[in-house]
Amino acid sequence: MSEALPRYQSILRGQASPSFQSTKSIQAELIPGASLEAMWKAHSKAARARKERSSPSDSSLLDLRIAIAESMLSSCELCERRCRADRTSGKRGRCGVLDAKIASHFMHHGEERPLVPSYTIFFAGCNFECAFCQNCDISTDPDSGRAYPVDLMARRLENLSEVGRAGFKVTLVREWGERAKNINWVGGEPTPNLAYVLKVLRETRSNLPQIWNSNMYMSEEAMRLLDGTVDVFLADLKYGNDECASRLSKVDDYFRVVTRNHKLGAKHADLLVRHLMLPGHLDCCTLPVLDWLSKNVPDASVNIMDQYRPMHLAHEHPELTARVSHEEYQAAIRHATDLGLRLL
Repeated sequence: MSEALPRYQSILRGQASPSFQSTKSIQAELIPGASLEAMWKAHSKAARARKERSSPSDSSLLDLRIAIAESMLSSCELCERRCRADRTSGKRGRCGVLDAKIASHFMHHGEERPLVPSYTIFFAGCNFECAFCQNCDISTDPDSGRAYPVDLMARRLENLSEVGRAGFKVTLVREWGERAKNINWVGGEPTPNLAYVLKVLRETRSNLPQIWNSNMYMSEEAMRLLDGTVDVFLADLKYGNDECASRLSKVDDYFRVVTRNHKLGAKHADLLVRHLMLPGHLDCCTLPVLDWLSKNVPDASVNIMDQYRPMHLAHEHPELTARVSHEEYQAAIRHATDLGLRLL
């Protein structure tokens, strides 16, 4: 079996640069006042040509992606809820997010082994309404965090990788006694904050790989902006059917949308799939999820998680008041092993 997360590992070995740094060198036409349609045409042209910029003053593909993401905020379709809220005028959509608010950011040791230590940036707000949400304190309150200026966060990422600018070396690396392996954008959900993330990446010289830690309910447009921006999709695949998704997360057309994005993610970056097992959902969710992964993204790394515990509104759903049994978990592991999945 080939190496797990090959692109990510090559960045850690110094054999490749983070994807977002490459988008800074690709020339793109950025016309002030252009329509969103015109910007998407320019984006397709630049992405196909991959022409190096002739001078630092030329606009880059990353500049164009920022302009598109910001334009989308006036009729938001960053996720597949497509609520079209005009966030620029203070109108909230289903996620409730107006501006990026960061609830916490710290060196995380609880992620998958290849990712540790991971510098995790938790955004407030989410486009899902999961009854069992483990981060309900921040996912249900989009204003619970703090607004960090783009330049401050950009410098912080540099400090984590010891690429800080002269005179700005109060480094977090020294403070924590270790160096981060990656930057991990999470939440809540990072998708409503895509424009902010892109702006931070434009301003930073960090050499760390970027992880998009998401429920994967992004629109195809958002996925296009993430292609060549992130190095690892740390992707949830929660449900094996739409009925469970609708009942427990209040989201429609779940399986089609999320599996589409898993396939796109596997084309554009490394894919590490998380499946949080739910009690009583072995047959309806876990086994179908594993079957789909083996047929559609067989090279993905997979983490089958049994640490579910009743949280938030789980008491409203009788099956969610229990824990995942040892028998359920072992059945899932056996099935994944029989399918030849790469388990982490």
